[in-house]
Amino acid sequence: MSAANLKNRKLLHSGRVFDFELHDVCLPNGVDVRLEVIVHPGAAAILPLTADGEILLLRQYRHAAGGEIWEIPAGTLEAGEDLLDCARRELLEEAGVTADEYVDLGDCLPLAAYSTERIHLFLAQGLHPAQQQLEEDELISDVVAMPVARVGEMILSGAIEDAKTITAFSRGQLGGWLPTVPAASRRPSPARA
Repeated sequence: MSAANLKNRKLLHSGRVFDFELHDVCLPNGVDVRLEVIVHPGAAAILPLTADGEILLLRQYRHAAGGEIWEIPAGTLEAGEDLLDCARRELLEEAGVTADEYVDLGDCLPLAAYSTERIHLFLAQGLHPAQQQLEEDELISDVVAMPVARVGEMILSGAIEDAKTITAFSRGQLGGWLPTVPAASRRPSPARA
């Protein structure tokens, strides 16, 4: 199917991180629609894997989520910034570590229905402690190394809700970069009717 034909775009709000636009488009099926679109510069997210085979997770305050959530380090691309440079910067800033090696885990579209945001995912290995460099609006209460099986359990139980974290973990598992989790620990309890 071909892409939609953009007939008109109107900037409604220009924010610190992204813009909010109104797009008049002709969809591939010929239907004309007006869409509200968040225009985002993109981001990088990093799945940090320790030498012991554990994943570094952050406990970070997110106002829009209503409090603290578990997630992997991530951040928005700066103008003209290389994806890997963004990943390196965010890993240092948020987790306080550097890495010897980065594995490309591909992209994900966290809000494809209404946002242009594309998050590029990396797995980082060969971690070394460094000085965490939080920005003033980054409230991270913990950086914790967790066993892969525990992270899987937290995803299945809903303790980890963050889409980029779930996607990076899944790609790491499916790509064979993470230790295998025993099947029994991956099964959620059956839903009750």
